[in-house]
Amino acid sequence: MTRKRPHRDARPPRAEDRRPARQNDRQSDRREDRREDRQDGRKIGRQDGRQDSRQDSRQDSRQAERRAHAPAVPRTPPDVCLIWGHHAVREALRACRRKALRLTATAASAERLAPEIAASGVELVVATGEEIARRLPPESVHQGALLEARPLPAMDISDLPADGVALVLDQVTDPHNVGAILRTAAAFGVAGLVTTERHAPALTGVLAKTASGGLEHVPVVSVVNLARALEELGDMGYLRIGLDSDGPASLEETPLQRPLALVLGAEGKGLRRLTRERCDALARIDLPGAVRSLNVSNACAVALTIARMKLAQG
Repeated sequence: MTRKRPHRDARPPRAEDRRPARQNDRQSDRREDRREDRQDGRKIGRQDGRQDSRQDSRQDSRQAERRAHAPAVPRTPPDVCLIWGHHAVREALRACRRKALRLTATAASAERLAPEIAASGVELVVATGEEIARRLPPESVHQGALLEARPLPAMDISDLPADGVALVLDQVTDPHNVGAILRTAAAFGVAGLVTTERHAPALTGVLAKTASGGLEHVPVVSVVNLARALEELGDMGYLRIGLDSDGPASLEETPLQRPLALVLGAEGKGLRRLTRERCDALARIDLPGAVRSLNVSNACAVALTIARMKLAQG
């Protein structure tokens, strides 16, 4: 009896034939590990990583559920600004730099704002705090007052005074920071604030609330190209001082004169290269304590204090 020889294709795979499959598996595992590490920020398999991942998942689920059940915020026309908070609304009515359309307020808030309401002639709608809150983003602190108004009139670099002090913001995007800067600027009598059209917060809402009325008293100039705007300020005679933690001299040691432009950069990134190159000098704020850096709005307040003292000395 003749024994059948096995077909060649039926032979068991050799080691070198199995290697590519194992390599592919390992590469796939590495990709999966990297994906997990990016999502969780920790090595796969660590117990604390798994716990944090489950907690993050539960937190995301709760946030998604809250967003799903949260009432929709009504859309506001693009030519209407919403201003909320007692001080922000009061100063908007007092300054009369923008057209006030309608004020929605609680009875108590309307009573507190009665002189401003009478002087401005704004339409008043009395509502509950809950009704006002439904018209605003979640967790907005409206203090019982919501004003609908037109945007502030557009300003140009040439509108800045020839002997004033101006602030220039290089892509400061946090509305809380810009609002705090505007509040400080209003307190120091700053002539104007220059910012970029892009990478800058809208001049309404949270910014106006944080500015606590400062937005109504400090002219804001929005420019497309900040480097070109700094060149224009230079042509107008402004001394341009960029605040930089690595500046060669402290602001106290830097000669200052009017008109003066203090240039502040975003937290973390600081001043961009072209912005630095358009400044007449770079100066740092020397701090005696253990902390060597300040929030940009705090740095602005310190810089304005130093500048005011130096300019007063002549």
